[in-house]
Amino acid sequence: MVRHITDIVTFVVDTESDALLLENNMIKKYQPRYNVLLKDDKSFPWIVIRKEAFPRVYLMRNPVDDGSQYFGPYTSVKLTRMTLDLIKKLYPLRSCSYSLSNENIKKQKHKRCLDFHIGNCKGPCEGLQTEMDYNESIRQIRSILKGNISSVIQYLWSMMKTYSDEYRFEEAEQIKQKINKLEKYRSKSTIVNPLINNIDVFSYEDDIKCAYINYLRIVDGAVVQAQTVELVKRLDEPPAELLSYAITNLRERFASRSAEIIVPFNPDSFIDSIEYTIPRQGDKKALLELSQRNAKYFKLEKERQIEKTDPDQHANRIMEKLRQDFHLNELPVHIECFDNSNLQGTNPVSACVVFRDARPAKKEYRHYNIKTVEGPDDYATMEEVVERRYKRLLDENKSLPQLIIIDGGKGQLSSAMNSLERLGLHGKVAIVGIAKRLEEIFFPGDSTPLYIDKRSESLKLIQQLRDEAHRFCISFHRNKRSQAMVASELEQIEGIGQKTTEKLLQNFKSVAQLKKTPIEEIEKVVGKQKAVILVKWIKI
Repeated sequence: MVRHITDIVTFVVDTESDALLLENNMIKKYQPRYNVLLKDDKSFPWIVIRKEAFPRVYLMRNPVDDGSQYFGPYTSVKLTRMTLDLIKKLYPLRSCSYSLSNENIKKQKHKRCLDFHIGNCKGPCEGLQTEMDYNESIRQIRSILKGNISSVIQYLWSMMKTYSDEYRFEEAEQIKQKINKLEKYRSKSTIVNPLINNIDVFSYEDDIKCAYINYLRIVDGAVVQAQTVELVKRLDEPPAELLSYAITNLRERFASRSAEIIVPFNPDSFIDSIEYTIPRQGDKKALLELSQRNAKYFKLEKERQIEKTDPDQHANRIMEKLRQDFHLNELPVHIECFDNSNLQGTNPVSACVVFRDARPAKKEYRHYNIKTVEGPDDYATMEEVVERRYKRLLDENKSLPQLIIIDGGKGQLSSAMNSLERLGLHGKVAIVGIAKRLEEIFFPGDSTPLYIDKRSESLKLIQQLRDEAHRFCISFHRNKRSQAMVASELEQIEGIGQKTTEKLLQNFKSVAQLKKTPIEEIEKVVGKQKAVILVKWIKI
């Protein structure tokens, strides 16, 4: 079989049942060589409510267009029969095949139908049940088959409790099994829906260079064709034009004669005598969402493949998207992001992370100990570190980034702008601030933030930069705070000063490690006299 494979195409559906139903449709249509089990002429079962006076409710395999209401298809015949048995136990229904009308009932032409009054049939053919009463039962049955089964489950729970209180445990267990099966029951499939017949479904998804159009073909209420195509944008064609081209091309390729087309938006040209529908709710909306999900999946798979085979192209696409979103003059190949950290003003630090070609350049990451700021002043801290960073780059004649990202809102961004203005870099380097709560992007001099699509690759890159800066900064702050705590502990020992403490920390890293070290090793670092002092302190 592997030798005969030329391509592998996947189609995303909501449930395993939908997957089985779609597989059944495809196998019966194309008759593939290696699929044997579903090649026969059998189809999945349906439950029908006949369009007639005193409607019958029963199971059938092949629905017909006779005005009756069909529910299904169901992937389990056992579950379908269980549902029917439950309905017949809960509601009085006729099982005879006679045609009942008010005229026939009045003439009492169907007295022999009494022979068919088995189970819970109340005999509507003899006028023993009104049509209004019967139709109320049908209304409730229709509600159950549509999936509104909570009232039925509540009824069964009360019945099970009654049996249990009466010590009828076997019957209670049978009811419990019915409840479990009913809770797993699914009454409707998007893949096969008798309410939707002979239509085409098109959905649209795109990126900077390509458009992805998914096509579903619905024949006799079932999905029989699924295809996603990729169209390369040559001249920045609008979505309506690309969608129109795809509709014409795919309908011709698959010889579709559907009189209705479901679309997410109107194309720029229409086919004569074809109805175009943009659904807002209901079954057609569910089909459009299914098609859109497959278009997005196809796009993601393409991006993953490109990322594996050509990482440079993947990075260029992300940077180009970021350039467009932020209206930058050049591609942001070099991006830097700043973050601050302190604990109530103590041990204030900052960090700068650098990304090149949309990937971390960890050798260029920098830590900063804050020198001029006292107390928890985040704005002044940001102003200091941005000025120190770019003053040094200018002094060393190194390249500046195409984009600077400040982790914070308008206040931190304004402080960073003050530093850039003093250095003469205002307008020469693009700078933005990102606020964590709503992922708002702030630009200098603009109080209105920019909101980027949460699924956008450019926003994901900004978030990655922000998170990496936060991680790098907070880890530095924690290390510095730990060293400060250890240093203060050693400096309290009489005879041990700041320089000795620094030597000890450089060599032994921590007090815990120092306590495990033999006195001979300590003597080599600080001398015999101080080593004796430390050993006495450790023993205490």
